[in-house]
Amino acid sequence: MTVVNPKSYLYLGVACVAFIAVTGCIFELSSGEAQLGFIPTLIILSLSIPLGLGTFIAAVKAGRSESDE
Repeated sequence: MTVVNPKSYLYLGVACVAFIAVTGCIFELSSGEAQLGFIPTLIILSLSIPLGLGTFIAAVKAGRSESDE
């Protein structure tokens, strides 16, 4: 039985929240008038994409390193 590293779950959770933010920002920007305004929503979008991708890749690497042991 393998024990999963809690770091991989943490990374995956952060990635999920970041991608939910990306989806919300896209819907807000496509609606024509974002509730927070165009610039803040664009900033959140531009920060959430690399955060989501980075933490997803970190979660995969953390999970893969556990399975190699």
